[in-house]
Amino acid sequence: MIQRSTGGFSAGQEGPAGLDAAAKAGILVEALPYIRRFWHKVVVVKYGGNAMRRDLASPGGDLACFAEDIVLMRSVGMLPVVVHGGGPQIGDMLSRLGKEARFDDGQRVTDAETLEIVRMVLVGKVNRDIVGAINVHGPLAVGLSGEDAGLINASAHRGDLGFVGTVDAVNPEILEHLLAQVLIPVVATIGSDAAGQAYNINADTVAGALAVALKAEKLVYLTDVEGIRRVPDDPATLLSRLTVDQLEDLVSDGTVTAGMIPKASACVSAVRGGVGHAHVLDGTVPHALLLEVFTREGAGTMVGL
Repeated sequence: MIQRSTGGFSAGQEGPAGLDAAAKAGILVEALPYIRRFWHKVVVVKYGGNAMRRDLASPGGDLACFAEDIVLMRSVGMLPVVVHGGGPQIGDMLSRLGKEARFDDGQRVTDAETLEIVRMVLVGKVNRDIVGAINVHGPLAVGLSGEDAGLINASAHRGDLGFVGTVDAVNPEILEHLLAQVLIPVVATIGSDAAGQAYNINADTVAGALAVALKAEKLVYLTDVEGIRRVPDDPATLLSRLTVDQLEDLVSDGTVTAGMIPKASACVSAVRGGVGHAHVLDGTVPHALLLEVFTREGAGTMVGL
């Protein structure tokens, strides 16, 4: 397994704001080849619910920082598409409403009532928070769900899970239309079938499917850990670069577990489906997305062929 160098800023270190002018210029020069390389390239960014603080829209909060990164990417010619989860936020709402959350093999059992709550939280709350945070910087973001314009065609993943869906097909036309207008789509991961029945779909899976459909250059997962580790509970064993074959081996031997499994599977499928690289990194670290995209050292795990 090839390791990228471990230089650059780490969480807690003083960032570019504390540098002198020459050092700041050096950072910009380092970013220049990446800006050129990714000009007009699609980058799908999955922003996980675990990467969001409760003070979502507060200055300096995770969401405000994330929005700055997305706007900067768009400002230098990249075409970001945001796909978001919201598991913790859904769990909070279910608890407030006195409804017990049930899981089976890591999947939220979703009856009709739970589905309505999921739609309310993802489409009506989390999606609007992200769109609003981005649009602080200008009229840039457009919120939608997989139900809009036939974006995500879905079917039941497993009968005993209720309205939990799997992606059958992606029609990226609405996203391509928005990107052509240099807008930033923000996608809530609710899909629907031909009869209009809605389904709650794993956001990691949706992000991977959209990245393939859009022929994205990059697929980035922002979560609450810094990447994929050789030893799951030891941050010092971060693997900064993996091939898809190596990542599959880590899933097979049990190194990759729990919530990292759908991310790893989506990374493998996306890269084999034509996406340039997939990345997993800690979205709670300020500007980790920019460090991963615009520096040699990166900030998490990069997966390629």
